[in-house]
Amino acid sequence: MNFGQRERVERGLAVILTAASAIARWTQRSLIGLLLALGVTQALAQSAAVPQPYTEVFYPSGPLRIQAYLYRPPGDGPFPLVIYNHGSRANSEREPRPFSYVGRILLRSGYAVLVPERRGYGRSDGPTFSEETLQDTGPSPSGSRRGAPDAADSPHFVGRLQAESDDVLAALDFLTTLPFVDRSRLGIMGWSFGGIVTMFTVSRSGAFRAAVNQAGGALVWDRSAALRNALLGAASQVRPPVLLMVAQNDRTTASVTTLASTLRAHNPATELIIYPPFTPSRNPGNIAPGHLIFSEEGSTIWENDVRTFFAKHLGGGVPRGSEGGRRVYLLAAAREGARD
Repeated sequence: MNFGQRERVERGLAVILTAASAIARWTQRSLIGLLLALGVTQALAQSAAVPQPYTEVFYPSGPLRIQAYLYRPPGDGPFPLVIYNHGSRANSEREPRPFSYVGRILLRSGYAVLVPERRGYGRSDGPTFSEETLQDTGPSPSGSRRGAPDAADSPHFVGRLQAESDDVLAALDFLTTLPFVDRSRLGIMGWSFGGIVTMFTVSRSGAFRAAVNQAGGALVWDRSAALRNALLGAASQVRPPVLLMVAQNDRTTASVTTLASTLRAHNPATELIIYPPFTPSRNPGNIAPGHLIFSEEGSTIWENDVRTFFAKHLGGGVPRGSEGGRRVYLLAAAREGARD
C-alpha cells in the first residue's frame, strides 16, 4: 500500500470512528431519556395506586366504642368534611376496610374524610350485622339465595340499620375535637347499606349540607316492605340536597328513583344520575353487576360527579380537567315511580 492509499484509508477510518462515536452518544442519550420517562411513568402509576394515609381513631357511640379512619388534607384548615358510610360485607365484617380510594377522591377536592366502621365492623364494638339480623331467621321465603337465610326477612333488619345511623350521628360530637374541621360544611355519602344509613342519618340531623346516596338498598328493595317504608319516611324528613346515584344494571334502580320525587318536594336541588350498565372484572359475590360500579374499579366513572356536587354545596374545588362520568338521566322514570 503506497502513502496515498494509506492516507485515504486513515481518513475513512476517522470518518467511521467519528460517526460511530456520534451514534453511541445519541443512543446513550436516548436510552437515558427512555429510562427517565419510564421511571416517571412508573412513579406516577405507583403514586396513584398507593393507599392514602389515614389516622385510626375511636369515638363513643352510647356504650359502644367505634373505630374510624380519618383522612386529612395538607395544611391547617379548617376543611369541609365528608363522612363515608360503607356497605355490608357478609363473612368479612371484622376485616378492616379504610376505603382509601374514597379518601383519595375527596382529598383531591380539599375535604377531610371520616370513614366509620359502624357497630360490629372492623374493630368497633357490638355484634356483627349477620349475628344480629340472622339470629332468628330461617330459610328465606323469597329464595334470595336458594333458601339461605336472608337478613331482609329479619325483624331486626331495619332497626339494625337505624342503630348504625346512631354511630354516624355520634361522630358529630367527635368532630368537635378536631380544630381543622369546618363543622359548618359537612357532607355525608354512602354505598349500598351505607346509602341506607346515610338517608337515615341525614333525616335525623340538620348538621349536613349535602348527601350522596349510591344505590342505597338496591339489593334488598324488592324483598323488604319494611325497608321501603322506612326509606320513604326518612326521605320525607330530609332537607339538604341529595345526589342519588345508581347503574342501570343494578338489581333495581327503584331504591333511589322512588325517593327522588319525595326529596325534590322539599329540595329542588336534589339530583338523580342513572349510569349506563357497568360490568366489573370480578364479581365474587355474584350480585347484580351494576351494584359494583361504586367500588374502586368503577370510581373513575362517578368520582367527578360526586366532587362537583359537593363543590356546589360544601365549597372546595374540582380538579382541573375533571369531567363528569358517563351517565344518562332518567328523570321520567323517577316521576313514574321506576317501574323496574
